[in-house]
Amino acid sequence: MFAATGILSLLLSTVLVPAALADSSSYVPISATCPSESLVRAASGLSTNEEAYRVSRKAVADEALKSWLAETNSEFNTDELPTIALSSSGGGDRALLSGAGVIQGLDARDSNVSTSGLFQALTYHSGLSGGAWLLTSFAGNNYPTISSLESNLWGLAIQDSLLDPELLGALIDYLTIADEVEAKESAGFETTLIDVYGRLLGYQLYGEPDGGAGLTLSSITGFSNFTSHAVPYPIITALGAKVWLGECTPGPNGTTYEFTPFEFGSWDSDVSAFTQTKYLGTSMKGGSPVSSCTINYDNIGYIAGTSSDVFASELCTEISDSSELVTELEKILVDVHEIATSDQYATYRNPFYEYQSSTQVPNSANNISAQQSLSLVDGGVALQNNPIFPLLQPARQIDVIIVNDNSADTSNNWPNGSEILTTYVQSFNHNLTRMPYIPPVATFIAEGLNTRATFFGCNDSSKVTIVYLPNADFTFSSNVPTAQLAYSKAEQADMIANGVQIVSQGEKAGWGTCLGCALMMKTNQTLPDDCTACFADYCYYE
Repeated sequence: MFAATGILSLLLSTVLVPAALADSSSYVPISATCPSESLVRAASGLSTNEEAYRVSRKAVADEALKSWLAETNSEFNTDELPTIALSSSGGGDRALLSGAGVIQGLDARDSNVSTSGLFQALTYHSGLSGGAWLLTSFAGNNYPTISSLESNLWGLAIQDSLLDPELLGALIDYLTIADEVEAKESAGFETTLIDVYGRLLGYQLYGEPDGGAGLTLSSITGFSNFTSHAVPYPIITALGAKVWLGECTPGPNGTTYEFTPFEFGSWDSDVSAFTQTKYLGTSMKGGSPVSSCTINYDNIGYIAGTSSDVFASELCTEISDSSELVTELEKILVDVHEIATSDQYATYRNPFYEYQSSTQVPNSANNISAQQSLSLVDGGVALQNNPIFPLLQPARQIDVIIVNDNSADTSNNWPNGSEILTTYVQSFNHNLTRMPYIPPVATFIAEGLNTRATFFGCNDSSKVTIVYLPNADFTFSSNVPTAQLAYSKAEQADMIANGVQIVSQGEKAGWGTCLGCALMMKTNQTLPDDCTACFADYCYYE
């Protein structure tokens, strides 16, 4: 989840900058010929494209996992291999940098610790909010090493806050951003603060000189590392706010939406449908385009901004002890500009307008199909800061989820298990039966589960195994406030290095074998003798 003092002031001042409309902009959605196949499908399984990618990626990942297991402990039997996913939580730049260190510690190209090589063995990778910043930066730059991103992009961009035009003036042309947003509005598309916010994020996350104005999520399907199935399939999540019911922010049971290079939609029963990401922004009715199709709406910065949008919650939620952010935003709204509530949401034309999926459960109280637009926000606002739900879908056949939790649950900005506990509780309402038991927060704290690696689901073969990796201080105090949006190059390096230690558990002796035991425990194969002690040390049993 993300928050930042003064951001709305900057967004408003940027939107209100007087500027002549650009003649053209790579950011503006454009009309295109519709594809021959249907743009909307029922959520009855994976799309043909994702299933093909999953199968091809799994074959590559299996070879990497075999190699890693052989190097880790020669006693592992590799006749049957699990499907592994990584979940990168929200938490602003804290999550981006700490999560980047976790990836670096998994990436054989970029580290030499006990876990190096497991990134190559992942089939899926989900991200939310700050984790979405990380994942879209990684994917949107064709999956370079974290070291490369740190040296060639983040180092300069993140040392100065994206909220300060004076600091970032050399990087960002604010008049151009104003032109782009105005041009999108003039082209007939509703624009909100998230357009400006997403464009600002682009200059920190994507390597193009224009901050990725024309970079779309669907364009990743043409990148070399994606076409060669060298990388896990990326999934970005957000929650839907039912503003037509007067709902300002989604509750814990809110509708979870997925953005992937191929599709956008939701498995939840009140939607239960997907559309092609490339054609987001198309006016749809009953599952068919109203006229021509739209492309270029799925700007990757806009999607990263969607996944990290907390502005509506800060402005609409009544908080007795308002934060500095809320106080300042309310003052701006009164003194500077009057905006409608919808202007704080990421807005999308509803692809499922008047569409009834064969797998949808009609709900007159939700009535999403009756809405012409969707209002999306950061999933972390509903205590679902770990994007686990997409990885529990049976069609994806995931066996093990590595959950890197960079939430700021405590007053000292450390995780305490409350986010993953909420996901467990809400999994029952979403008919997701494969989530293992997660204990109460009091147990997390009493047993120190919020400070070290823990394996959940050890004794239940019907559940996925979760390898829980919470943010912790190994070599650096990484409990940085979410509101901090400027890190010196030294701080960035320290955060990333600590993330490497999180995934390698301080390079603890035997950790590689124990992690291998967690990955392989449910394959019904004989495990190394060392696994008995590993499970005693790391498994949580009810």
